[in-house]
Amino acid sequence: MNYNKLTPEEEYVILRKGTERPFGANYEKFLHEGKGIYICRQCNTPLYMTENKFDSHCGWPSFDDEIAGAVKRVPDADGRRVEIICASCGGHLGHVFIGERMTPKNTRHCVNYTSIKFISAE
Repeated sequence: MNYNKLTPEEEYVILRKGTERPFGANYEKFLHEGKGIYICRQCNTPLYMTENKFDSHCGWPSFDDEIAGAVKRVPDADGRRVEIICASCGGHLGHVFIGERMTPKNTRHCVNYTSIKFISAE
């Protein structure tokens, strides 16, 4: 599989399981993007639909569902959280939280901006 060339910041987040700062430069843009899909920045696999995006006020993009089969859940190294990775390339996306009651699906995928790219439906 051919992967996109990553910047040092993207490598830190996607390959080394880093986390960017909350409420970063892309936060406001994320809130206002139109209809479309979010893909993995490393391998271009479709991960999330805008219909599942919501503002959780946590400082990172939040989704209450993923595209079927696109996201894999694995125990985090800290032993408390569940990491989410791209099912195609294994790139780090963020973490998933269940039971916060923010949406009817009761699920929040807390995703790093650096791990995803928006593709407009228009």
